[in-house]
Amino acid sequence: MAELTQLTLHETLDALARGTCSSEDVTRAYLDRIAAVDDRIGAFLHLDRDQALADARAADARRKAGQGGRLLGVPLAMKDVLNVKGHPCTCGSQILKGYVAPYDATAVARLRAEGAVIMGRLNMDEFAMGSSNENSSYHPVRNPYDLGRVPGGSSGGSAAAVAADEITASLGSDTGGSIRQPASFCGVVGVKPSYGRVSRYGLTAFASSLDQIGPFTKEVADAALLTEVMSGGDPLDSTSVPGPAPELLATMKQGIRGFRIGLPKEYFQGGMDAATEALVRAAVKQLEALGAEPVEISLPHTEYAIATYYIIATAEASANLARFDGVRYGNRIAGVDPIDMYEKTRSAGFGNEVKRRIILGTYVLSSGYYDAYYKKAQKVRALIRRDFDEAFKTCQAIVTPATPSAAFGFGEKTGDPLQMYLSDIFTVTTNLAGICGMSVPCGFAGGTLPVGLQILGPAFREDNMFRVAHAYEQATAWRGKRPPLAVDAGRTGA
Repeated sequence: MAELTQLTLHETLDALARGTCSSEDVTRAYLDRIAAVDDRIGAFLHLDRDQALADARAADARRKAGQGGRLLGVPLAMKDVLNVKGHPCTCGSQILKGYVAPYDATAVARLRAEGAVIMGRLNMDEFAMGSSNENSSYHPVRNPYDLGRVPGGSSGGSAAAVAADEITASLGSDTGGSIRQPASFCGVVGVKPSYGRVSRYGLTAFASSLDQIGPFTKEVADAALLTEVMSGGDPLDSTSVPGPAPELLATMKQGIRGFRIGLPKEYFQGGMDAATEALVRAAVKQLEALGAEPVEISLPHTEYAIATYYIIATAEASANLARFDGVRYGNRIAGVDPIDMYEKTRSAGFGNEVKRRIILGTYVLSSGYYDAYYKKAQKVRALIRRDFDEAFKTCQAIVTPATPSAAFGFGEKTGDPLQMYLSDIFTVTTNLAGICGMSVPCGFAGGTLPVGLQILGPAFREDNMFRVAHAYEQATAWRGKRPPLAVDAGRTGA
C-alpha cells in the first residue's frame, strides 16, 4: 500500500474501512509529514495536534461501534478565513492576532458531522486579498514544485498543503479565483461552487456577493464528495439556496460523449504564456477524443472583467472590514481617544494590500463617485452574467486556461499591483456571474511547473462541470503526479 500521506481521500476511506490502518495512524502520518516538510512550505499557521489525535481516536471508536460517516476519520485542514470552534482565525492578518473562533462555520460543521478530523489552519493572503500568498502577515507559502515560486493565492496554503501531501484535502475560499489559481499553480484539483451552493456562514467576508467556499483535493472524485457534503441551504445564510445537495459522484462517470464544450475566443487572444496555451489546447483535443464537441463562443464583456471586479470587490471589502477596529476582538493599540485608537489599530493591523483595497473601495462608494464607478460596475456585471447565460444556451460547459502562466517567482509582481491583479484575468468572471468553476491539472510547463485547465458550468450545474473534469482526469496521466519534495524529502508517513 502506498504511504498513508500519498493516498487520496477515497483511498484513505477504503483503507480505514478495510481495517488496514486506523484514523489515528493516518493522522499521525500527516503530523509527521508536516513536521518533516512544512518548514520549507509554510502552509500551516496553526496545528492542533492533541485535539486532532483525540478526534481521530474518537472516529476509530465510532467505526468500531458500527457508526458511519462519509468522511469518518479523514484528516482535513482549513484556510485561516473559516471559523473552527476553538481554533484561532487570523485571516492571515495581525489585526486578528489572538482571536479564537467561538463557533464552527456551517461548511466545517457539515464536514465534522460526517466524521472529518480537523487538523489545523492554513496560510493565506491577508483577508484573502492577493494572488501569490506574499500578502500573508506571518510568512509566505512556497510552491512545492519550486520553492522559489509562489503557490498562488489567496488560498496558497490550502493548495500547497495538499500538493505536498501534508493533508488529505483542504478547504479554501474563492472570491475572484482564490481556489482555482493556486490549484493550477500547485497541480491539484480546486473547486469554486456556484454562488449560494455552499453556505458562507462562518466564512470571514471579503466581498459578500462574490465569496464561495470550496475544496482542494488530489483527485476529482474527492472534490465531488466534499462538495456534496458541504452543499445545501442554511437558515444562517440567507444567500444560500435551499434544496438537496447535488449527486456529483453518481453522475460524474456518465462521460461527455455529445457534450458541447465552449471555447471563449476572448480567452485565447494573446497575453497567455505559450507553454500554458499549448497544454490547454492539448487538453481540448483530449476532450474531443472523448466525444465532446468543441465550439467557439464569445464572452464579449470579458475585457471589462478585471476593472469591474476590482471595483465591486473592494467596495464590499471596505464595508466588511470596517468591523475590524480593535474594539470587540483581535489586536488593539491604545490611543488617547476612540478615533485615535481606531487609526492606530487599523494602521498597524492591516497590511499594504488590504489598505490599498479599503482605500479604493471607500473611494468608489463615496459621494460623487458612486454612480461613475460602483453603479456602472454593477451594470457591467449584469452584462458579464448575460454573456454566460447566452453561451450556455449553446454548450454544456466552458473550458479555458485557469491562469495565463504557470507559477511565477517571489517578488516578480509585488512591485506592480496591476500585473498581480491580471493573474486573475481568467477566473474573476466566474465569480461576477455566480457560476461554478474548477481547475484540474492538465500538464507541466517546461516539464516541471503545473498548469491547470479551468472548467466552468452554468449556475447550479456542477454535475456538468464534474463530468468533464472526471472524464479528462481518467483519460490522462496527470493525476497522482507529485512534486520532487513529496518524493525525496522526509517521508515518515506509514
